[in-house]
Amino acid sequence: MTLKLYALTCGHLTGKLGHMMDGGEGDVVLPIPSYLIEHPKGTVLFDTGMHTDCQGDPAARLGPRISGLFGFDYRAGEEVSARLQAMGRDPAKVDFIVASHLHFDHVGGNAQIPNAVMVIQRAEWDAGMDPEIAALRGFDRRDFDLGHVVRKIEGEHDLFGDGSVVCVPTYGHTPGHQSLRLRLGSGEVVLAGDACYFCRTLRERRLPRFVHDRAQMLASLDRLAQLEAGGARIFFGHDIEFWQTVPQAPAAIT
Repeated sequence: MTLKLYALTCGHLTGKLGHMMDGGEGDVVLPIPSYLIEHPKGTVLFDTGMHTDCQGDPAARLGPRISGLFGFDYRAGEEVSARLQAMGRDPAKVDFIVASHLHFDHVGGNAQIPNAVMVIQRAEWDAGMDPEIAALRGFDRRDFDLGHVVRKIEGEHDLFGDGSVVCVPTYGHTPGHQSLRLRLGSGEVVLAGDACYFCRTLRERRLPRFVHDRAQMLASLDRLAQLEAGGARIFFGHDIEFWQTVPQAPAAIT
């Protein structure tokens, strides 16, 4: 069984490092990743990036509170559907969206992947469906409540039943954040999502300013550290220095 992994860059944001990591200073450029995983039994996207409305007027889409936190470098052709089409892949034929969580830069592209089953932790989906919690956490139902079939999971979930694509709960950043563990030919990879923005987050345990549950997030970092100690490569959520070392589609990550 051969699993193929592709990294897609779906624009960039610029934010305050102090918002992303305790004690950070200055601005930081944040790549917005999506990952295509091709398995003999189906294709998977781990996160879908931002809505195309953010290419024109982010404030109109996101509101002043969220859009005001970032500078946007997101252009036509950088949306997830265009990235897939540039690889010769049909966005309408993607089988699964595995959503790490419900923030705008992770599920904003769901509308471009119309026929996929959305796989999400039940706690995250429930938070997104609760208007009060959704407002507090910055979730927008226009990003994810689009009529997809939704598979709500609890805890670890083996997507294809062979141990090669496994959802791993990494709660804390949001109520039901999850990462994705992959078994490639060269070994394990863990797509951390926002459980771990940067390599420094894992090494120094300096958490973001905006966190649902700090204790849960620290426990999730411990989990990622254990996976790394066992030989897994951690793909950090928005680490520009790390991202520059990652082969970009159409090159596969092996």
